[in-house]
Amino acid sequence: PRVEILPPGTGLPVLEHDLRERPDAAAALVALCAEEACMPFDLARGPLIRGRLIRLSEQEHVFLLTQHHIVSDGWSVGVLVRELGSLYRAFVAGQANPLPVPAIQYPDYAAWQRQWLSGERLQRQAQYWREALSGAPSMLALPTDRPRPARQSFAGATVPVEIDAELTRELRRLGREHGTTLFMTVLAGWAAVLSRLSGQDDLVIGVPSANRGRREIEELIGFFVNTLALRVDLSGGPDVATLLERTRRTALGAQEHQDLPFEQVVEIVQPPRALDHTPLFQVMLAWQDNALGRLDLPGLGVEEVMDNAPGQVRFDLELNVGECDGRIVGTLGYATALFEESTVRRQRDYLLALLRAMAADAGQPVERIDILPAAERRYLLEELNRTEAAYPSERCIHELFEAQVRRAPEAVALVHENE
Repeated sequence: PRVEILPPGTGLPVLEHDLRERPDAAAALVALCAEEACMPFDLARGPLIRGRLIRLSEQEHVFLLTQHHIVSDGWSVGVLVRELGSLYRAFVAGQANPLPVPAIQYPDYAAWQRQWLSGERLQRQAQYWREALSGAPSMLALPTDRPRPARQSFAGATVPVEIDAELTRELRRLGREHGTTLFMTVLAGWAAVLSRLSGQDDLVIGVPSANRGRREIEELIGFFVNTLALRVDLSGGPDVATLLERTRRTALGAQEHQDLPFEQVVEIVQPPRALDHTPLFQVMLAWQDNALGRLDLPGLGVEEVMDNAPGQVRFDLELNVGECDGRIVGTLGYATALFEESTVRRQRDYLLALLRAMAADAGQPVERIDILPAAERRYLLEELNRTEAAYPSERCIHELFEAQVRRAPEAVALVHENE
């Protein structure tokens, strides 16, 4: 153990910008947001959190708070929002810091994890992932609009996803009947769509896990999240009920062995490595169940501003959804180096159609579910197969032959001799 005395002034650096007199204030705000999102962190010296306060008028400000993912995760943002509100209310009222001193800190968790995940526990977790991912395909062969670049590009964009309240209720009912959560049911549907698109009945989907199984760490800010590689089996033409059961077993088994860091899983499985794709899986499903809450600051009206950060994705496709006000909403992110927006919108619609069919009949074979809208089916089966063409007339053939004779009389004469 050691103690490091930080220099005076170390803490949260905040830059201030005054745009009150700027005629181009709106454009300047967008530029500042983009600049903040793209500015790298110095991992050696820190700090790994920073803020910007942008004054638009006497009554309107924008506050940007940026953290490196190495010190924070999605759950941490919810903790941060709650604590920021508590501190603001106390300080406005002239009170002292109301937050209790944490019983443990992140270094305590890191030390405990290293000690706990060792010996027999480590071997048991490693063996599970070794068996679960043995022989798994290294790539999901999705049809793309453009060839995969030699080096993976992280430029991305998103399309909105919304499963209405009625279908959400039906999916919850389907889950109750078959022992699956909403997450498991959507995962089964997403896997079925990916299987249709790729032609593979064995595929791996990445799923983030909050990895906060101990009450002591629920209120800590830090990077706890882990990534689980879920292998979904669609072989043998399963019906909806069978696919849900397989998905349930896969998800529960992965959650029981979620303590082994993903980096160690990759080292154990030793998948083929390449610069053009991520190892083990290239598609992710993230279920967002960590409510961020709203900032409640006395005397201020606070609302989330539009995210002006440049689009980025870590995988070919990223389905980020969660339940909100009785609906399942979110986004489907995609690598713009591979897909057009129209293609991803069709993929989203396939998912909605398949989930709707799953809820309607759990006994039907998944591979027979019709996910194509009528217009697209007509285009694929009829328009693309219109191969009829008018034959050239006898006069056209005669004119073509005469032209060939004028260009190559010797070759034509040779043809006549052969005849």
